[in-house]
Formats: sequence, C-alpha cells, structure tokens
Amino acid sequence: MTNVSMDNGWRQAHLGHWLALALQRFDGRVLQLMARNDRVPLALSNLATRGSLTASHIHITRHLALEGSRLTDLAQRAGVSKQAMGKLVDQCEAWDLVQRQHDPQDARARRVMFTSTGLAWLQAFEEAVAQTEAELRAAVGPEVATVIAIGLEAYAA
Repeated sequence: MTNVSMDNGWRQAHLGHWLALALQRFDGRVLQLMARNDRVPLALSNLATRGSLTASHIHITRHLALEGSRLTDLAQRAGVSKQAMGKLVDQCEAWDLVQRQHDPQDARARRVMFTSTGLAWLQAFEEAVAQTEAELRAAVGPEVATVIAIGLEAYAA
C-alpha cells in the first residue's frame, strides 16, 4: 500500500497546473489576435484561425534571435529536442516565416533567419502579446498583475 493521498483534487489545484492553464490561455489569445492582424499574411492568418499554427510555433517566434540562430541553440532556448525544432522550422520555412542560410562564422553550419513575412509575423506577435497582457491586467487588476509578473520573474530566474 502506498502513501498516496486518496484525495485527487491536488492534482488539478497546484501552481504548476494553474501556470500551464494560464500559459495555454495566454498563447491561445495571442494566436487569436494574430489571426486577425492585418499585417499577418492571409495564408498565415487562415492557418492560425484553423488551429494549424499553435503555441509550438510561438516557440520560434519567442526564441529566434533577430540575427538568426543555429537550430541547436534555438531548440535549447525553446526547451525542445533538435529533431522537434527541426520539424517546426521545416513547417515555418514552408509558410515563409523563416529560412535557413549559411552561417558566415561556420561554413558547415546553417542559421535559421526570419524572412520579411516572419518579421511581419514577429511584429504582430509583439502587438498581440501587449494586448493580451493588457487584457490580463484588466481581468485581475493592475496590482495583482504586477505581483504575478514579479513573482514569476523571480521564480524563473
């Protein structure tokens, strides 16, 4: 017999659970706003509307350096395997968000770079994040939003 509590409520009532749900909601709202942004190309807007663009694709948007990144660095920053990031980059390349270019510092390596479409996507991402943060502040109040931000920043450091 194990010492596991018979009350399973704790499994859906802990901070990790709430953080995961909050991130899911936040990223979902960001994608929803991006789908409606006039600067996002229609094809990408349609993909976002249909749910083909997901929070996984936001990993590239969040973690790809403006000067480009090697796939291994991008995967490491996003916290996913190189293989998973490679598939994500393949999709984003097909959608003209990114392109692979030769790395000027290492002829054997390649860098993932934003395309002009990808930079427009990045701008829409910035606007959507700002609006979603404003909506969060309005929902919980500015004081609580500040405490959340400070607490999460301290915890993540």
